[in-house]
Amino acid sequence: MSELEKASTPAQNRRPKRRRRKPRKSQSSWDLRHFQVPQVAGKWRFHDFDLPLPLMHAIHALGFEYCTPIQAEALSQTLLGGDVVGKAQTGTGKTAAFLISMLAYFLEEETPDGQKTGAPRALIIAPTRELALQIEKDAKALARFTSLNVASVVGGMDYQKQRDNLGKPVDILVATPGRLLDFHQKRDVDLGEVEVLVLDEADRMLSMGFIPDVKRIIRYTPKTEERQTFLFSATFTQDILNLASQWTHKPAYVEIEVTVDNAADIDQRVYMVSDDDKQRLLVNLLKQESFDRVMVFGNRRDLVRKLDTVLRKAGVDVAMLSGDVPQNQRIKTLERFREGELTVLVATDVAGRGIHIDDVSHVINYTLPEDPEDYVHRIGRTGRAGAKGVSISFVGEEDAFSLPEIETFINDKLPCEHPPEGLL
Repeated sequence: MSELEKASTPAQNRRPKRRRRKPRKSQSSWDLRHFQVPQVAGKWRFHDFDLPLPLMHAIHALGFEYCTPIQAEALSQTLLGGDVVGKAQTGTGKTAAFLISMLAYFLEEETPDGQKTGAPRALIIAPTRELALQIEKDAKALARFTSLNVASVVGGMDYQKQRDNLGKPVDILVATPGRLLDFHQKRDVDLGEVEVLVLDEADRMLSMGFIPDVKRIIRYTPKTEERQTFLFSATFTQDILNLASQWTHKPAYVEIEVTVDNAADIDQRVYMVSDDDKQRLLVNLLKQESFDRVMVFGNRRDLVRKLDTVLRKAGVDVAMLSGDVPQNQRIKTLERFREGELTVLVATDVAGRGIHIDDVSHVINYTLPEDPEDYVHRIGRTGRAGAKGVSISFVGEEDAFSLPEIETFINDKLPCEHPPEGLL
């Protein structure tokens, strides 16, 4: 049987531990006749996976039609009940891949009798508050036509409000490690009922020192063979592969290479400029060009603060996003940027991964990142969902050493030119 035939097999034949169907919210008169997507060679449609109607309704409302490569490959495994270890960068659609899978699973089941309060059936662990809150938002959007409950527990947010949310049944819980352990130690969270575990951006959790906390959390969940586990990482280092072997059970490995081929709609430009002229170039570029929504990346917090001050003095509608900004303010800033109330966001790489912001027209690399992979993550903020995007990198004396490594990593030669006349 082909993978497509497997994926199209009736849902009740795909999952272990099948229970009776779960009652759903009224769908009024909506059905698949409202969601016509033609078959296209080489592309998978969400229709090809025989997903529950409430989920298809949400997918339609979100404007999704064809699966991204990571969605197609992951869903063909996860809907069969298996564990998946996925290598994929931000912007490839991995969040929707694991959310669609767990929602389909829960919609095909009846909620367990006597479901405990604060005992999630699915647990998603993310390294940062911003990513966790974005996943929660995406989960609620996909679950909007169901009766499934989604909640989050993250540091830096209203503790009592989160505790109140745990005082009722929770189907999907999105969490950062520290706050989750805090609630667990106070017995507000019971992880013994977790049926689906997602570890998102495992490489970042490793680099940020969260792995000891994550190991403790996983010990509180059922054994690997008694739950379904998805692990996603932008890289497959030996450390990540070792963790995957400990935390998953006979997983399928899905790899979407980190490459700008996945961002073919991005016009990449490199402006050769002296370090002393970068500020003037940035101000003139932002004031003279017509930009809808721009992200400017700098390597250091102090640089981001300086650029924020310079651009404000120049009359640019700007805000900054870095580790120096209080958490509540960072969330408000991101929301204002998403809603189009801000034109320019100056950020460190804390915003380079895991933050879903649609319609970013331009990414400006004020400094090139030290890690070539971060270049791909940065420019991946634009040119999404078929939209055209532009990335502009300022290359000065200090950046010249990073450029060859980036070109080697992306297997492409970046076009280097002097800034257009009138910008300096």
